[in-house]
Amino acid sequence: MDYSRITTIIQSLAIPHPERLTLLDAESLASAHVPPFPIDWPVMILGIIDDEQKNRISNVLKPAYPSNHVIYIIEGSKSNSMALIELSHRKNNSASIDLYVPALTEGSSVEAFTEIVAHLRAPDGCPWDREQTHESLRTHLLEETYEALSAIDSGDFDAMREELGDLLLQIVLQAQIASEEGRFTIHQVVKDIYDKIIRRHPHVFGDLKLNGVDGVLANWEKLKETEREIKKEGKGLLDGVPATLPALAQAQEYQDRAARVGFDWPAIKGVLEKVNEEVEEIKRAENPKEAASEMGDLFFVLVNLARWKKMDAESLLRQANVRFKRRFGYIERSALEMKKSLSELTLQEMDALWEAGKQLEKNS
Repeated sequence: MDYSRITTIIQSLAIPHPERLTLLDAESLASAHVPPFPIDWPVMILGIIDDEQKNRISNVLKPAYPSNHVIYIIEGSKSNSMALIELSHRKNNSASIDLYVPALTEGSSVEAFTEIVAHLRAPDGCPWDREQTHESLRTHLLEETYEALSAIDSGDFDAMREELGDLLLQIVLQAQIASEEGRFTIHQVVKDIYDKIIRRHPHVFGDLKLNGVDGVLANWEKLKETEREIKKEGKGLLDGVPATLPALAQAQEYQDRAARVGFDWPAIKGVLEKVNEEVEEIKRAENPKEAASEMGDLFFVLVNLARWKKMDAESLLRQANVRFKRRFGYIERSALEMKKSLSELTLQEMDALWEAGKQLEKNS
């Protein structure tokens, strides 16, 4: 590494010597998909040899930095600033150029976030955070998961970004507690899932050829079965599905896993026939216990129908709940405008208001 060259570059930029700096070879960065460094650190990219390499590097930086983020191109002892969005349009005038990308705002990296969570747990941190345990945070983890799902269902991307951040806090906080107990670190969590992704995608990171999504899912189950055998867990195909999942999500995951090894209807016609069969069995039920059992079977086969339609049963019901709440709210507001309580409305009046609310939704 020619450190004198780096000093020359910094001097040409006429900026204070940075306290920290990431140095990267252009060739290694050009093969990435996202920046492999903390973006709240400045980075110097050395030895960009041609326009193709420069454009690939531009594509790596764009997902992480604002399009108007000011960067510096260095040619020899001269430097020029420009917005990141302009980089791919600029032609190289030299055989090799270097690039200096100033840091984003403090706290923009995952590394900075793990540091701040560790600070919360430190002796000079927050009393509330310091007294938390894996068990005490269970409720918060569950709540944040549902709030993230609700944001996804709403289509509100600002809310989604916020709720995913809250969920990330719970994950990093759990890992920090485990680290303090000497059990595992956040880096081991990341490494484990990194290795798992590589291992379970031999068609991406290896030479295996698979036929479409169905082939990928079938191979996925074979790999997991092998993993279970290696671990000597003695678990069945469905044992890995969390018992705490909501019932609809759990049913769909059971059916997905069974289908990947061939236990499935050959065509959707069989599923539709099974729906009708379960409805008839409910009609013929002779007592509440039998009716409850048949009703459960109907729910289960409806989940299967959703799966065949490439839909998520849990999300479908949540969306239906949202629609019901919104339309019933329209009935309540209309009753207030009519100076009536809900109990004073007839069923026919409420049905008419319900339909009016639906029509307003269609027209909006």
